[in-house]
Amino acid sequence: MILFMTGFIFSARAQEMEVTGTVYDAQDKSPIVGATVTVKGSNNGTVTDVNGKYRIKAEKGETLVFSFIGYLQQEKKVKKSQLDVYLKPDLQTLDEVVVVAFGTQKKTSIVGSVARQAEMRVMPPMRPPFVVREDNSEEYEAFKENRFLSAVQHPLSTFSLDVDAASYGNIRRMINQGQMPEKDAVRVEEMINYFSYDYPQPSEGHPVRIVTETAVCPWNKKHKMVRIGVKAKEIPSETLPASNFVFLLDVSGSMFSANKLPLVKASMKLLVNNLRPKDRVAIVTYAGAAGEVLPSTSASDKQKIIEALDNLQAGGSTAGGAGIQLAYKIAEKNLVKGGNNRVILCTDGDFNVGVSSPTELESLIESERKSGVFLTVLGYGMGNYKDNKLQTLAQKGNGNHAYIDNLQEANKVLVNEFGGTMYAVAKDVKLQVEFNPNFVNAYRLIGYESRLLNDEDFNDDTKDAGELGAGHTVTALYEIVPVGVNVPVGSVDKLKYQQTGNDVSLPKFPDSKELLTVKLRYKEPDKDVSRKLEVPVLANRMNLNASQDFNFAMAAAMFGQLLRDSNFTGNAKYSDVINLARKGLGNDPNGYRHEFIRLVEAVEQLEK
Repeated sequence: MILFMTGFIFSARAQEMEVTGTVYDAQDKSPIVGATVTVKGSNNGTVTDVNGKYRIKAEKGETLVFSFIGYLQQEKKVKKSQLDVYLKPDLQTLDEVVVVAFGTQKKTSIVGSVARQAEMRVMPPMRPPFVVREDNSEEYEAFKENRFLSAVQHPLSTFSLDVDAASYGNIRRMINQGQMPEKDAVRVEEMINYFSYDYPQPSEGHPVRIVTETAVCPWNKKHKMVRIGVKAKEIPSETLPASNFVFLLDVSGSMFSANKLPLVKASMKLLVNNLRPKDRVAIVTYAGAAGEVLPSTSASDKQKIIEALDNLQAGGSTAGGAGIQLAYKIAEKNLVKGGNNRVILCTDGDFNVGVSSPTELESLIESERKSGVFLTVLGYGMGNYKDNKLQTLAQKGNGNHAYIDNLQEANKVLVNEFGGTMYAVAKDVKLQVEFNPNFVNAYRLIGYESRLLNDEDFNDDTKDAGELGAGHTVTALYEIVPVGVNVPVGSVDKLKYQQTGNDVSLPKFPDSKELLTVKLRYKEPDKDVSRKLEVPVLANRMNLNASQDFNFAMAAAMFGQLLRDSNFTGNAKYSDVINLARKGLGNDPNGYRHEFIRLVEAVEQLEK
């Protein structure tokens, strides 16, 4: 009997196999990203990746169910390990097909009282002169770009590190629609930091490391450019602590369109598909009111989480403040000590009920961040996108901010960069640079206008600053005017009671060979006291040929400044950006740098 049972178990296990394949659109044969694949009658499920591919374990003879928004569901019996499927569009849900410049976008229809979401596919970039026109009530925080400061009068430059990259994704969306980006939508530091750079791993017991490089400024050969790079330690995904996630999803009426809630659901499925059994997910939604639609659930039951996502529908007003409060309450209730506790907010930012102004949201999120729960803000949609509110939440809530314009971007942020986006290795990270007036006449920090701090904030551990995720790289660029080169920095009348301006004496160490010193403060995620790193940069250390990464970072900075119509880029042109970016292409496995060049070329055509 025992032998019989052993043979039976062996036989049953032998029938289980790993089934792989690709899910395609039956009409145009293109891969479908984010399609759901489940074993019928079980909790075993997955979603297709950015190439439409899936991988799932099933027994021979079992049935796989394939489904996606706007397509007819299809069932296939498992006969062999390779199984490709072609889904047919569900024409009953589509009452109109509108041809726009960047592809085919299928609208929604209302069947009874239920709004069924139509096809939402990743669109190829649009080329000028096509323009998508719609009512635009998007909101961006206005700011003035940093100017040159005298190294004598202002020897210190202090700011919070910024790992956000939302601005780049957002302006990419605008350019791909044939529109020039709004000036205040362009944050140069986020354009630079959208890209990863090859910085060495941290050592000596710190989770972060500082690297520097000096070269000639590409738009003014009389000036220098200093690159300050910060690298956070890498942690393999499988060894990350257990995660306690709360998905806070906006299901208000403004999220109805295909590039909003349907894209949110597909994005979250990509994330869920890559979670481990020890990770947990709760789902909170908000429209006119906030509610919990899924209590904290083990990621081993992926199908239950995916079903909860599939059942979401858009409608109603937007009580974002109430949603935030409930999400943090649930995150705290399920807090994992020493784990990764995070609220993931997906919204267009169009809050209009209860706590809704940037000031009110800032006050709310500052009180919630004390809980030890971190925040990731994912922005979606266009036309009514409220970038200013999402920036406030991310900056004041120990958070980061990304803009998701397609599923490739969702895959980049939530899968490829999971550790950097979702797991902080350092918080309240600040930089302070001291310039040596013996070598530096003036300097200008490129970008980070919304992240500037008072000099005394650097040593004040009560001041909030940015977080760094596992494996993240962050870059800051300074344009430096050497001593002997003139630059307008402004002047004031002589003071009666103390020295000022040129009357201020030069430093005590005229023989110092240092151009500047970089200082960094950070806290470990569960600590309240900061640690400091310090790195000097020698005046004679300048590369006549900048590294590939440095060239690309300068190209991104030049592009951002041109889009903002900066006063500081001299005679720089978009063709200069392209040439410099090509010098910095290096190893580009995901094609992000090549895509950047295509965007610059598109803007060059738009301007013509």
